[in-house]
Amino acid sequence: MQTRTRVLTLAAAGAATLAVAVPAAQGTIVPQQGMAGVKLGMSQAKVQGVLGQPLRAATGSNDFGPYTQLFYPYRVVVTFQGNAGATAVSTSGVRERTAKGAGVGSTEARLKAAHPALVCETFVGTRSCHLGSFLPGKRVTDFLLRKGKVVRVTVGVVID
Repeated sequence: MQTRTRVLTLAAAGAATLAVAVPAAQGTIVPQQGMAGVKLGMSQAKVQGVLGQPLRAATGSNDFGPYTQLFYPYRVVVTFQGNAGATAVSTSGVRERTAKGAGVGSTEARLKAAHPALVCETFVGTRSCHLGSFLPGKRVTDFLLRKGKVVRVTVGVVID
């Protein structure tokens, strides 16, 4: 499960998301594809065309090379590992939901009712439910839980 840890670390690389009361495009979480109108693989220019100017950007480097993260209102973060197309979109805000209503604040029972194909597990003390498999190049939608409720949703590409 080392790969799983890496994709989750990648999606959150850099910093916690911001809580800012500035309007953002409200959108739907589309499992394995994206959220907030952003699709995996989009360029930074296309993401900015959808969401506008980010509140801030962060750059850095990790085991997979350089990355850029764009931080948007309502706790939406878009990550570009390798600085090419979007490799992850995550939120810790309550505005983004799946078409079946699941998102931040949902209980595990609500997640499973909405998305029966979810696999839920605890790994190193962290509980999460996901769609997809943690294999290189595959897309995964991960719902991170704390105290029985979703605190972050990430749609991303498994890097290794």
